Amino acid sequence: MTEFSPIALGFLGSLAAGSLTAFGAVPVLFGRLPSQGTRDLSLGFAAGVMLAASFFSLIIPALDAAELQFDNEAAPAAIVCLAILLGMGAVALMNEKLPHEHFSVGREGPEAASLRRVWLFIIAITIHNFPEGLAVGVGFGSGGLKDGLPLAIGIGLQNAPEGLAVAVSLLGEGYSKRRAWGIAALTGLVEPIGGLLGAGIITFSQPLLPWGLAFAAGAMLYVISHEIIPETHRRGHQDKATLGLSIGFVLMLFLDVWLG
Repeated sequence: MTEFSPIALGFLGSLAAGSLTAFGAVPVLFGRLPSQGTRDLSLGFAAGVMLAASFFSLIIPALDAAELQFDNEAAPAAIVCLAILLGMGAVALMNEKLPHEHFSVGREGPEAASLRRVWLFIIAITIHNFPEGLAVGVGFGSGGLKDGLPLAIGIGLQNAPEGLAVAVSLLGEGYSKRRAWGIAALTGLVEPIGGLLGAGIITFSQPLLPWGLAFAAGAMLYVISHEIIPETHRRGHQDKATLGLSIGFVLMLFLDVWLG
């Protein structure tokens, strides 16, 4: 049986997870769209998966890795806390500096009149999907299948409702069914780029392991707080969204313990 390197696993795992974005958007091709409440429940599920993955698959392993490097009890906690803040800050900076557009609140970032509207959407989605691929890559780079597989499955599961949300929003902007599905599918392809980067950095520099794990967690936490949860509460379906978050959280916890 052929054994893949951690870098190859990180790329393939994040590619598989990103591909589920296309799978989730398939209903737009057939016109069988779920209600807004169901979509908010699905996005809440995605937030729950990402929240559990951040803590159980990234932050706790980051603390364990840092404790192996330092005898000082305060140092591991300080490193992980700083890396989390750096991860959140990096995505916040991209969110501020890159021109992009949200589906509900409109354009943010610097003016970019020359960019076509579709590319504004794609940049926005890239900002949100890249940290997910990074997290999967870091997981495979740090512990191979044992640490990477639960993350890849969890991120893949939450990519499906995200893909549907993207495609439905594009339909609302006047795009055809095929084009809306195609753009949603393409947005998932940024994840293997993040996966390749994350796995490569961790594989070649083990001292960066706690930093990489916690940085990926911080990036995901920013996306959860700044984008996904506010979106699910925007139309009065917060009860369904919270139910989805709860299910996603415990499912990801179960997968992490069972597969990890």
